Amino acid sequence: MPRSAEPPPYQPRRPRQPGRGGGGNARRGTGHGRGGAAAGRGAGVPGRGDAPATRGGGRVRRPSALSEARRYTPRGRTVREVWQEWPPPRHKGGEPVPPSRRGAGPEPAGTGTRQQSRTTRTRAGAGQSQPPPARTGAPPRRRATGAGRPARRPARPAAPPRPPRLADWRRRLRLATVVAVVMFSLIGLRLVQLQIADSDSLAARGLRDRLTDVILPAPRGAIYDRNGAVLARSVEARLVYADPGLADDPAKGADPQKTAAKLSPLLGIPVSDLLPRLRRHKWPDGRWVRFEYLKRGVDVSTAEAVDALNLPGVRTDWDERRDVPGKDLAANLIGFTGEDHSGLEGLEARYDDLLRGVDGKRTFEHGQGDLNKEIPGGYHSETAPRPGSSLQLTIDRDLQYYAQVTLYAAMRKVKADWGAAVVMTPHNGEVLAQASYPTYNAADPLNPQTKPTDRQDVATAVMAEPGSSHKPITLAAALEEGVIKPDSTVPVKPSLTRAGVTRWDTHPFPSGTEITLPALLAFSSNIGAIRIGDKLGAEKLYEYERKFGLGSPTGEGVPGESSGLVQPPQNWSGSSSVSIPIGLGVAVTPLQMAAAYAAIANDGTWVQPHLVRAVVAPDGKSTPAAAPTTRRVISPTNAAALRTMMEAVVTMEGATGRSAAIRGYRVAGKTGTGEQVVNGHYAPGEVASFVGMAPADAPRFVIAVFAHTPGGGGGAVAGPVFRDIMQFALARYHVPPTGTKPPTFKISR
Repeated sequence: MPRSAEPPPYQPRRPRQPGRGGGGNARRGTGHGRGGAAAGRGAGVPGRGDAPATRGGGRVRRPSALSEARRYTPRGRTVREVWQEWPPPRHKGGEPVPPSRRGAGPEPAGTGTRQQSRTTRTRAGAGQSQPPPARTGAPPRRRATGAGRPARRPARPAAPPRPPRLADWRRRLRLATVVAVVMFSLIGLRLVQLQIADSDSLAARGLRDRLTDVILPAPRGAIYDRNGAVLARSVEARLVYADPGLADDPAKGADPQKTAAKLSPLLGIPVSDLLPRLRRHKWPDGRWVRFEYLKRGVDVSTAEAVDALNLPGVRTDWDERRDVPGKDLAANLIGFTGEDHSGLEGLEARYDDLLRGVDGKRTFEHGQGDLNKEIPGGYHSETAPRPGSSLQLTIDRDLQYYAQVTLYAAMRKVKADWGAAVVMTPHNGEVLAQASYPTYNAADPLNPQTKPTDRQDVATAVMAEPGSSHKPITLAAALEEGVIKPDSTVPVKPSLTRAGVTRWDTHPFPSGTEITLPALLAFSSNIGAIRIGDKLGAEKLYEYERKFGLGSPTGEGVPGESSGLVQPPQNWSGSSSVSIPIGLGVAVTPLQMAAAYAAIANDGTWVQPHLVRAVVAPDGKSTPAAAPTTRRVISPTNAAALRTMMEAVVTMEGATGRSAAIRGYRVAGKTGTGEQVVNGHYAPGEVASFVGMAPADAPRFVIAVFAHTPGGGGGAVAGPVFRDIMQFALARYHVPPTGTKPPTFKISR
């Protein structure tokens, strides 16, 4: 029936039991139905009675979720709604507002909740129907009927936390579907990219990670002398290499530190240099390094000792080593190579591209781990190396040896700082010998006892004043310009001063003495040369210096050749006119002076000196070197006249070059004494020189000897060296003795 209808007739209730808690069931709380004063069953239930019941006036007991679920009504109230409205609202009289009326305003008279109806019927049946007292001020205190004690006012419980709102399952399903579709779409696109778009690049990358490159060195070309004798060549050797992936694999018991300690004494390499190559490391592109050279050019016996150690990741293979049979023979010319067979100095460096050839390469696919071997049938590519070409030099091995021995002995005797000897054939510019002091062992160039200056080629690298050996150039220019004639005389005196600089003659003549040109050269008259220089003029003297090749590299072929220095007229000072004509204030190399005298010996034609005679291809085909540069400097007549004048230096009594005379041969030449400028200052000591040719009437060889000594002129230091080397050269090439005697020279007319 409807909740507003009359309740059923009153049914007598079982009297309450004393001591059961003041008219209410202690289990259900204070309420109606079992002697409770308040209306409604279980008045402690929110929304259905009064305030929450207590046990014996104790703490408030909240209704359980299960009890609330049982009390669910068809009105659609849920447990959550009941808890959200806890504690229940009340009327002014203290009665709780029924859930059906909450939010509907004051309840009209004659209506009430189901609890109120039952309470009214109970009270009416008992004859005690009373309207609920009006709530004025504080609510009336309830008393417990069982014990006669006033019941404690229950504490108002704290509001429970608001339970989370349940999500909508439809929205979650839609969101999960979208995420799944997007995820599988991305996976599908990535698979398409990997399988179709990037498949080639990924396959190539994977192959690259399995590839190993091994360089196949190209045999380096040899260097021969003019007769085919070997000066430098490549011979069979061994190389020691390591695979860092195996040498640094703890799983196989590999210890790079122990491996380096065992290899160091055999290879002669410090442990600190070996360790970085034995440990695992990567190339700049991120790939692991699987091949590292430890040392190349190892002797076969040393390689066998390395193999006997059976070190993990360390192996040996075929290689070559540069062999220099002559040790220091032409070492300053030939130079040397490094461990990678590239030229570092001398001709090895100058013609490195021609000698070294083109290295080959072997690329193969290998496995991983224990199968780190070449995969049979896998990727394999090999490019054969192309051997380098060989050089045939103009050097004569025997003459070179004799020149070095002679120069070395003489320089040791005079305690020279450096010395050089150059032997040339004047008609074609070929250099037959080019010796330097000091020298070094080209087979062991990096020996700690070898100084860097020991490896330089003195004939092309060192510059010094030529001194009086410059005077034939002054006379040649004057003869060519017609300033003087072969029979001219020059007035001299003991000294000459200009701009505060005084020049003396070492063989003074009385003032006003007219000396001949042969006497001027024989006694190296400074005053006579200055007089001729004055007649010639600065412009012409500078012009002929350049024509004779001074002040510019010869282009012989040795790297690092110096250019020398000659001053143009605009740079002349007040004292230059008394210095430059006699070879002071001029810087030359021994090779430049040899080429200048070769022009006089070659009837006035300058020929570029050179060392390479031919290039020999790997198949043995020989290609002659390019023809040297030539130019006319003076006429053949003047050249012949000058050669005759220069014979007086060796033949006249008391001349400066008597030490250079060779029995049975006519010799022409000139001594010189100058200084060397180092870092803008003159170095202590003197530069002695002798440059000459033989036979004088038909020159076959030109030899220039320079030496920097603590003291000594060209005749005393360089003349004997010239004589010994020239005598050997004439004998070696079977040059017959001169059939005519040298002319007789006069000092004056």
